[in-house]
Amino acid sequence: MKKDYTPENELLFLALGGSGEIGMNVNLYGCDGQWLMVDLGMTFSGNEYPGVDLVFADLEFIEERLDDLAGIVLTHAHEDHIGAIPYFAADLGVPLYATPFTAELIRRKLEEAGITNEVELHVIEGTDSFSVGPFDVNYVPLAHSIAEGNALVIDTPYGRIFHTGDWKLDEDPIVGEPTTEEELTVIGDEGVLAMVCDSTNVFNPEPSGSEGAVYKGLMDEVARHKGKRVLVTTFASNVARLHTLGEVAKANGRQICVAGRSLDRILEVSQANGYLLDFPDPVDFDTAMGLPRGEIMIVATGGQGEPRAALSRIAESNHPLELIAGDVVLFSSKQIPGNEISIGKIQNKLADSGIVMVTERQSAIHVSGHPGRPELEAMYGWLRPEVLVPVHGEIRHMQEQARVGRAAGIPHNLFQKNGDIVRLAPGKPSRLAQTRTGRLVLDGDLIVPADGESIAMRRRMAYNGVVVVALDPKGRASIEALGLPLDEDHEDFIAEAKSDIADALKKLKGSARSDAGAIAEAARLATRRAAQRWSGKRPQVKVMLTGG
Repeated sequence: MKKDYTPENELLFLALGGSGEIGMNVNLYGCDGQWLMVDLGMTFSGNEYPGVDLVFADLEFIEERLDDLAGIVLTHAHEDHIGAIPYFAADLGVPLYATPFTAELIRRKLEEAGITNEVELHVIEGTDSFSVGPFDVNYVPLAHSIAEGNALVIDTPYGRIFHTGDWKLDEDPIVGEPTTEEELTVIGDEGVLAMVCDSTNVFNPEPSGSEGAVYKGLMDEVARHKGKRVLVTTFASNVARLHTLGEVAKANGRQICVAGRSLDRILEVSQANGYLLDFPDPVDFDTAMGLPRGEIMIVATGGQGEPRAALSRIAESNHPLELIAGDVVLFSSKQIPGNEISIGKIQNKLADSGIVMVTERQSAIHVSGHPGRPELEAMYGWLRPEVLVPVHGEIRHMQEQARVGRAAGIPHNLFQKNGDIVRLAPGKPSRLAQTRTGRLVLDGDLIVPADGESIAMRRRMAYNGVVVVALDPKGRASIEALGLPLDEDHEDFIAEAKSDIADALKKLKGSARSDAGAIAEAARLATRRAAQRWSGKRPQVKVMLTGG
């Protein structure tokens, strides 16, 4: 293989994101000199990157080979699969391909970014085959927690890929018509070289459950709380769940009120694409508050603890919609790992107000959109791939799926992670090389390396504080300490630090006495040592020399 990793007469796979983490999915397939990208997602940063919300995969590998990139195919419209499009699609400069619902959400993102005319977006209807460079692609509808979830069948001169995207098996999916067992078996009969598969729920020993079953759970819960105002929080993108909530509201004689811009957007896009046409007309906030408590159901964003979402603002009594003691919040969603603390804060606020909460652990009001182990094993049996490539999971998820595939008799179970270039064909599947991967963050208006100096400095400042020293030509210091746990000791620390700086400057010898760099470094070290003595912290110290 060439050192520049241009795919030759072979079929290659490379994940730039989503293999070793849940989210930020970016996958590349290569053959005959060209690459096909599947999905272009992002993730949210949590507390890992102070001051940052959005995190992206570093696309350097493919950005250095843009002439070889044929196009980008999107499996579905979740943010971890399409969220990076507004930030990178124009620079990548290749066509995007998506089904109608996904394409409409992408189009809106492009409009908000002001780059609609810079990005070529192809809407693929149904399961018609389309070609992207040397790749022939078909969408294969599968159930998931959003409208138009799809797997991809990717045919190449070197074999067929079944790229699952995010999926589950569901006999009663409410929205959409997933490909049947018989149809999937036919795909398997035609021969599948490699199944590149979602690993998220591999540790779940049970099937994920049907969306239809959630209807009964929500019906029972809402019916139990007659005379109470009920708020249901769920993932905005779960169109099937929104359909269920509309039916539950009507069956219980409740009007529905929607709180959250993402819910408004999903409702609008869904109805424009033929979904949720029977969803009841939502009432506005004032009308909702004027109705008897037992005659309204609120559907709100914020079940993952997002501080600016509707549920958080309602919990803080900072929203036109109000809940009082005895009212009910149903969490028709699952905690995403990493959100436990933020969700707990909101739940504690609600509990302090006497509000009753019901989660999916207490009642059957949510099912996952990802396959449990029995579903994985069923899909293996229908497709009968020669190679299993686990993706979409942390290392532990992907290693476990490789073990499950091995036990199910799949001949080759290929564990890989972000940056591993693997050859799927011809010959025995194997890892060829590893290329650099990384993370980028949206910091203000700029996209910068996640491990760059600005983020590293901010993290150090967050942990240890900062001290700024202004030093005049006579060696007199003015000091400002920020973020140090000094309180009543602050003035004593400042006085001692000034004394230490003066002593340090007196000790400078020869030419160092007039060297700006030596003076600044002596003052910095003296200040930092003083701060450590007084606070136990090792702050960042910035010394500025003033005057002539």
